[in-house]
Amino acid sequence: LLLFSCSEMVDCFNEIAMNSDCRVVVLSGAGKLFTAGIDLVDMASDVLSPEGDDTARISWNLRKTIAKYQETFTVIERCPKPVVVAIHGACIGGGVDLMTACDIRLCTQDAWFQVKEVDIGLAADVGTLQRLPKVIGSRSLVNELALTARKMFADEAKSSGLVSRVFADKEAMMAGALEMAGQIAARSPVAVQGTKINLIYSRDHSVTDGLDYMATWNMSMLQTQDVMKSAQAAMEKKSPKSIVFSKL
Repeated sequence: LLLFSCSEMVDCFNEIAMNSDCRVVVLSGAGKLFTAGIDLVDMASDVLSPEGDDTARISWNLRKTIAKYQETFTVIERCPKPVVVAIHGACIGGGVDLMTACDIRLCTQDAWFQVKEVDIGLAADVGTLQRLPKVIGSRSLVNELALTARKMFADEAKSSGLVSRVFADKEAMMAGALEMAGQIAARSPVAVQGTKINLIYSRDHSVTDGLDYMATWNMSMLQTQDVMKSAQAAMEKKSPKSIVFSKL
């Protein structure tokens, strides 16, 4: 995966968010590895040579540039459609920013992960330091990875909760990712998208706030035929794939 330009990624996921034909996204890399991280040449031109007549103006423009890069990954998290990311080989730097913004993370046995930014003289600034502590239960492990830039391999990624499944190779992983996506797509889009939105809200708020938001959400979302259709299919022991749900 060569990381999209900021505008391409934002445009892509904004379009996906509005496309009622799309119910789930599988994000993977073409080539020998998932991603080698950010293009240092591009970063040098954008970050190391910001425009401005003085410190205030240089800082102002640099902040806008960083915010633009942050939006590249936040748009994935904000998209109401679940995003399954399938990682093979190396996942370095910006790849970790990307994967932590996704909803379900899968990898191959040969995958490895690296929070690389301290090795190039900066603190990761587009999502890893904010999202990785929410993904991995051990704050000590997050700190270790971010401060040493050491590699984490697939087995440790699985045991720490960074990924939920490890596959023998890319072919098996992609088959598993597409099967999982099919299971998600077969469910009510009202239920699926509402679940993603409320999971993210609850991650960032107290239990009380999350419950209140959920009650407000479902006071309207429960007024859907999808509930009756799903219940009837369950009573008749039919697969959700047999149900025709309206687009959302």
